[in-house]
Amino acid sequence: MTSTAATVAPASATSEKPPAPTPGTPGPKKRPRSILGLTLNGREREDLIPDGLLLLDYLREVAGLTGTKQGCDGGECGACTVLVDGQPRLSCSTLAVQVQGRHVETVEGLTEGGTMSPLQQAFHESLGAQCGFCTPGMITTAEALLRRNPNPSVDEIKTAMGGNLCRCTGYVKIIESVQVAAAARAAAGGGKS
Repeated sequence: MTSTAATVAPASATSEKPPAPTPGTPGPKKRPRSILGLTLNGREREDLIPDGLLLLDYLREVAGLTGTKQGCDGGECGACTVLVDGQPRLSCSTLAVQVQGRHVETVEGLTEGGTMSPLQQAFHESLGAQCGFCTPGMITTAEALLRRNPNPSVDEIKTAMGGNLCRCTGYVKIIESVQVAAAARAAAGGGKS
């Protein structure tokens, strides 16, 4: 009987180390990095980040703020909306280095003393949050609207929220939530909703 087993080389013979770079030769390319300085939810911070890092990934992976959601990855659903200097911005199509020196607010930053803001409460109580995935983007967009227009009409709400898609509702409860928050804000004498 003849053996057909292959000869196996010892592990040390197959795991050769790559040659060390010769002095004066460039090593592997390093990704360009920058120090990002910004005010995030009212707190100043600095982080060393790759230049190509998206704001969405910075918020979720570096800052640990997972309220901002990754939806379509193409700037079409609004789930990743945050506020940059008070204006809605899609974080999936914004590089983190583009918000250098700016004020960025996420849904977590809209809370008041660790409790839900009137706008967040209105989404909860008026059933504006269905599965909840699109809700952070909806709330940040609605916050920007109510800051510039404390008493929006239904048409103004629809226009402002037009870039935020929800797959669970017909948007009726979302519009009602914004209206309830506007009324609560008016009753409280203005301020953050």
